[in-house]
Amino acid sequence: MNETTEILRENLGQALWDTFAMVGIATLVGVVFGTALAILLFLTQHRLFTPNRIVNEAVGFVVNAIRSMPFLILLVVLIPLIQLIIGDPYTPAGGAIALSIAAIPFFARVAESAFQEVDDGLLEAAISTGAPVRQIIFGAVFPQALPGFIRGIVLTIISLLGYSAMVGTIGAGGIGDLAIQYGYNRYETGVLVAVVLLLVAVVQLIQWVGDRIALKVTH
Repeated sequence: MNETTEILRENLGQALWDTFAMVGIATLVGVVFGTALAILLFLTQHRLFTPNRIVNEAVGFVVNAIRSMPFLILLVVLIPLIQLIIGDPYTPAGGAIALSIAAIPFFARVAESAFQEVDDGLLEAAISTGAPVRQIIFGAVFPQALPGFIRGIVLTIISLLGYSAMVGTIGAGGIGDLAIQYGYNRYETGVLVAVVLLLVAVVQLIQWVGDRIALKVTH
């Protein structure tokens, strides 16, 4: 028990910082680029805008191909690319890159689904005013899709937390690395239990906050 406490006292703070940094960067990248992809997919699929089957299917294929890969396999595949970019892939920075690449297509589909929920009548009314597409997207689509969009961000963060634990299996830092290096390799069951309980608590908190925010912006 004393050894478990000592391990957590010396390593938990840094492990949490690495995890939150990786997840935070990946969430930001995923939301920004995933939203851009979602808008492209939405516009090239929706009959009221600029349907383009070739572009939609090409982008959709790439998005689905990345999403279909289990994260651990994607992580292994990305190691040479990460090594080319930053040199050492077995770092929190390398983990953030891998998580970001996984987050983009994941959030793209989530955001696209939120956009698809917007009522066509509202879009037709906006189009009839002669408003440009950009104004329709940011003035009509986003406000209506905002609750689903926020829930999508929450879902992405929670998924990335789980993925970040897998990043620890290759020694890239975070609470997953703490659990593997100390809890598993050194048979410190207390460390494993502490990491699991901490993850459960963090996920519950994120979900609770996200639900409250989504409820406040629901029209």
